[in-house]
Amino acid sequence: MRLEELAHGATTTTGRCRTLLPPGKLPVGTYRLTFEVAAYFAAHGTTSFYPKVSVHFEVTEAVGHYHVPLLLSPWGYSTYRGS
Repeated sequence: MRLEELAHGATTTTGRCRTLLPPGKLPVGTYRLTFEVAAYFAAHGTTSFYPKVSVHFEVTEAVGHYHVPLLLSPWGYSTYRGS
């Protein structure tokens, strides 16, 4: 599988990255979000078991809103499709 970077960004102090992609439809396909979390934890004086978190997801309809929250601690994480 060939990967192509579509965008990169940083979260705000509230943990959101609203400008990652421009408004509009996201084409049907498989995507990967990679969260670089080591720098975040290092900035807070905390070590982390996961230096990066990659979330793969599939867009099956080119309409709709895609919100992918990452709930994070130094020793684990979870994610889901938000509303």
